[in-house]
Amino acid sequence: MKNIDDFLSWLEEWYTLQCDGDWEHDFRIRISTVDNPGWFVQINLLDTPCQDKSFEEINKERSEKDWVMCYLKNGCFEGAGGSRNLLEILKLFKDWVEK
Repeated sequence: MKNIDDFLSWLEEWYTLQCDGDWEHDFRIRISTVDNPGWFVQINLLDTPCQDKSFEEINKERSEKDWVMCYLKNGCFEGAGGSRNLLEILKLFKDWVEK
């Protein structure tokens, strides 16, 4: 990605492509904070082309404030990370989708 705008445009496009009148009512993208402090991302993959795609769990602990964990759980991509790792989590999702 050249810049954040390109990345956000990609995420908006991916989300839009999943919306079919039903998916967006039950299956959403959630971005929230955690008390570490940090971020938690949950992207439901049910009824998407990624639903059955394998994913190798990621666990990067560079420091107490710089860490990322990503995995699949119950049909969702889930990622958590430090307070400055949100974009990294979302980029890991993008790279996996495009692989």
